[in-house]
Amino acid sequence: MGIDAAKVSSIGRPSPVEVEKVAELLGRRPEVDFEIVVVDSYGEPVVIRNGPIMEGGRPMPTRYWLVGRELSRRVARLEGDGGVRAAEQAVDAAELAAAHERYAAERDSLISPEYLGPRPRGGVGGTRRGVKCLHTHLAHYLAAGDDPVGEWVVEQLEATDIV
Repeated sequence: MGIDAAKVSSIGRPSPVEVEKVAELLGRRPEVDFEIVVVDSYGEPVVIRNGPIMEGGRPMPTRYWLVGRELSRRVARLEGDGGVRAAEQAVDAAELAAAHERYAAERDSLISPEYLGPRPRGGVGGTRRGVKCLHTHLAHYLAAGDDPVGEWVVEQLEATDIV
């Protein structure tokens, strides 16, 4: 079983229907501005790209969020089978560190220099090094294409056919 996901070429603010779909997938109303950046073959949201500051001024460290139900379930299985530790051992530490830096730089570039509130920290999944969550790395990879852990996750899902 492959990965059913494709980048969206024209990205804009989500419609009310799309906001409801994402809320259903998350199990709660999104508390941050977001865009749907990856969809499945049915046009359903798979990855959203979050703004850096949530409602009420709370920081949002997670720029890319995996919301696709089936893919999230498959990644959870991989995590449950020791995937986080295996990913850390499999990927080059310098490449992983560079991915964290790129992720943080993209997110942080959207915060006005005049903004005085709390700012998000860390890279992918809010961590500065290592792997915290395979879901966030996969979301980053599917949307931006430059995350060694996300690439590793795709390889594992395709090789082992985790369902």
